[in-house]
Amino acid sequence: MSTVTHTPAGSDQAPPPDRTPGPRTAVGGSRAGSKIFNGFSHLFLAVWAIMVVYPLLWVVMSALKTDSEVIRKPLSLFPETLQWGNFTRAWTEGHIGDFFLNTVLVLTGSVFLTMLLGSMAAYVLARYDFPGNRLIYYMFLSGLTLPVYLAAVPLFKGVYNMGVTLPFLGPNKHLMLILVYVAWSLAFTVFFMHSFFRTLPNAIAEAALVDGASHSRMFFSVMLPMAKPGLISIGIFNVLGQWNQWYLPTLLMQSVAGEPKNQVISQGLIELSVNQGYKSDWSGLFAGVTMAMLPVLIVYIVFQRQVQSGLTAGVSK
Repeated sequence: MSTVTHTPAGSDQAPPPDRTPGPRTAVGGSRAGSKIFNGFSHLFLAVWAIMVVYPLLWVVMSALKTDSEVIRKPLSLFPETLQWGNFTRAWTEGHIGDFFLNTVLVLTGSVFLTMLLGSMAAYVLARYDFPGNRLIYYMFLSGLTLPVYLAAVPLFKGVYNMGVTLPFLGPNKHLMLILVYVAWSLAFTVFFMHSFFRTLPNAIAEAALVDGASHSRMFFSVMLPMAKPGLISIGIFNVLGQWNQWYLPTLLMQSVAGEPKNQVISQGLIELSVNQGYKSDWSGLFAGVTMAMLPVLIVYIVFQRQVQSGLTAGVSK
């Protein structure tokens, strides 16, 4: 006797799932390739770190050697005795102290004016619509495409002629170099802060206006504090760029009527390398380079998180 099973009409039975294990060679190959790639990445980063860190350590440790050690063991990182007097000699006889003073005076004024004028111009261009807005913005951007070397001759002639009328704005003057640095750094500052101000929310600005704040009060009390990450980032970039600027001081800080040159640190290091090279005072030269290098390095290490947050704030928002 046979039993016949009838399937109800309209019911479709799904085929049993295929439990056959799939190929694992692709997964294993991708994992092996990922490990190889990670290994090469770590190796490259290790080599890059050595290439960056070793020269810095070599300069610092050479500043603590004697001149004979610098000649006999040029690549050694371990001086026989620590010669702290090299820094004193570079500060006084190499005039590093004077170079530092001039650099601090110029950078204090130039960075402050660059941040103030650049942030104000970027805020207006980013938050207000008016005829000629884009034209002015693109004129600022065009400053990024002009190499400073092309403006050397007209800049020098303009500074020289200005010094005839206004001596405090002539060659070898701190105020003149401050204004030149501001003009040189303003284009990138406006470009950077313009993108940052566009990411800030409109609701807070509208609430400040409803509460009776003027546009200037809203900028200084509300919008500028909100742009603090961007201000720190562009501030450090301006400090680094102006600290390391060599061409403009060499061009404009020239002695007039026999007066001593007000050299900044980058300009003075070139003269120090020539003078100490003639004297074979290599330890003093390395000490001067170390004192010029460490402040900027320390500033960047301390504010590296703020720089990264400032650079990524516009993307994350």
